[in-house]
Amino acid sequence: MKTRRVLATFTMAAVVFFSATALPVAVSVIEHTFVVSQVNMTHLCKETPVTVVNGQLPGPMINVTEGDLVVVHVINKSPSNITIHWHGVRQWLNCWADGVPMITQYPILPNHNFTYRLNVTGQEGTLWWHAHVPGLRATLHGAFIIRPRHGASSYPFPKPDKEVPIIIGDWWTMDLTLLEKHFKKEIVDDLPVAATINGKIGDLHNCSGLVEDGYVLDVEPGKTYLLRIINAVLFSEYYLKIAGHKFTVVAADANYIKPYTTDVIAVAPGETVDALVVANASPGRYYMVALPNQAPLPDPQIPVFATRGMVQYKHDHDHGEEEEEGAPSSNVPLLPEMPDQHDTMTSFYFRSNLTSLPERRRSQLPAQADESLFITLGLGSFCPRGRSCSGIYWRNHSVAAATMNNVSFHLPTDMAVPLLDVQYCHCNSTSSGVELYTLPDKPPRAFNYTDPVLAQWDTRKSLLLERTRRATVVRRFRYGAVVDMVFQSTSLLQSDANPMHLHGHDMFVLAQGHGNYDAAKDVARYNLVDPPMRNTVMVPRVGWVAIRFVADNPGVWFMHCHYEFHLMMGMAAVFIVEDGRTLDSVLPPPPVNHPKCYHLNCLMENELFLRDSEATSSPA
Repeated sequence: MKTRRVLATFTMAAVVFFSATALPVAVSVIEHTFVVSQVNMTHLCKETPVTVVNGQLPGPMINVTEGDLVVVHVINKSPSNITIHWHGVRQWLNCWADGVPMITQYPILPNHNFTYRLNVTGQEGTLWWHAHVPGLRATLHGAFIIRPRHGASSYPFPKPDKEVPIIIGDWWTMDLTLLEKHFKKEIVDDLPVAATINGKIGDLHNCSGLVEDGYVLDVEPGKTYLLRIINAVLFSEYYLKIAGHKFTVVAADANYIKPYTTDVIAVAPGETVDALVVANASPGRYYMVALPNQAPLPDPQIPVFATRGMVQYKHDHDHGEEEEEGAPSSNVPLLPEMPDQHDTMTSFYFRSNLTSLPERRRSQLPAQADESLFITLGLGSFCPRGRSCSGIYWRNHSVAAATMNNVSFHLPTDMAVPLLDVQYCHCNSTSSGVELYTLPDKPPRAFNYTDPVLAQWDTRKSLLLERTRRATVVRRFRYGAVVDMVFQSTSLLQSDANPMHLHGHDMFVLAQGHGNYDAAKDVARYNLVDPPMRNTVMVPRVGWVAIRFVADNPGVWFMHCHYEFHLMMGMAAVFIVEDGRTLDSVLPPPPVNHPKCYHLNCLMENELFLRDSEATSSPA
């Protein structure tokens, strides 16, 4: 890996695109080289091919200061097509670098290279990067830390003595490049075999009696540690606890939070949480435990794999002092009491206690919305081409899908041009190999969304509701539109929660609740004073969450569930934010290394569009 910090002078317009005025500013250019390759790693007595960056798991941490320009050269030496998504990085007027295959770019083919250029203006906190191809996010990921421009003394909380990334992941004893192939063949029993903290499985697992290494955090009495917690697993929310210690939550998804003290943190796939921990316990060793939760029966049950690391005091044994009376023996670590694996209320309460610091918020909450969407999230099924699924044969011959408003997202395999190019070049989408379908404002029919009977696969009620459309789902928003969305989890064929991630934007989380959303009474519960801002919102099982966002970042942005199987099954849509009327509200041209709109029909249409535009704008 190569990491360089270079001080350079650019124009403000070139770096952050906020203004057409070319004001010279000094910025640091942080340069990384990511070599993606497949290596063999051995855990649990089995050697497994693993796709990683620079031979590391987790991958290298990107450590920058707010306002920096980040350049990442990706060299793909793996056998897979790759893109890297910079999860939570706002990508202001820079959708070209968002890293979603055939949404914002062509995938990086094996033995090919691609350079991402990112600006991190206006953000501080913990984000992360990961592969945006099916399955490989489990091993292709790393932390992306944005520090305040004025240093740690400008944090809106006590300056920590040390900052520590804590990445919760999972371990698979299979080649994850096969995950999507199996899924397309309707093989859906692939599962991880263990969980990890910072790539280490921990002592709950062993190989022929030899326990696996676990993550160890050495602490000094009285000092404060800022844990930057990231959930990089494919499909489980996790609870994190440290025996004998409490957390003070100070940020989530790179947005500051009013300090909130708790003994447990809930973090869903895609989310990040920053929390202070003070080493104020008696000298000794204390387990740090991460435990997944899942919906109870009758939902399908999967094996639950906890993992644990160690918080270890650098106590005065080294100086010959005796242990304090009542302190845990250094040979017997203290274990925290964990929630039950089916306890999802702890997650609900944790999120209910998060509120923002309005004085440190990047944008103010708009008072009113311009448009509103009600989006149901659930499972369904569709009939593939070439099969007969009519009548009683539907269940036997149809294929499961995940949906938003009963539409399952699907990109045609013969797409010629990424959707961002289609939008930017004003191509006709059909001639580019894709037909777009507008995400409806609401589901096609109203029903009791959280009826527990719907979770049972053998009921006539669920069979009537599950048939779904499969399409390339998009929704267009005019620049500057204020959008209210209610995500409603359903019980249809399952009752799981759904972590919904919106690229290129943050969302104000106005309220959450259980059961069916009822605007007549639930709007009155909206927090319009200090709602937290997130890029990923956890929609509770058999419940709902209301969010508001401003469509102020022109481009083509993916909105999807961060459970990998839900994403592979189609719980996604593309949000197209149109250009505004000023230079700082128009998506700039693609960078020089970005493949141009090369499709013949697209080029011809773009030329005609430009001619029409010139004719329209020419003086009389």
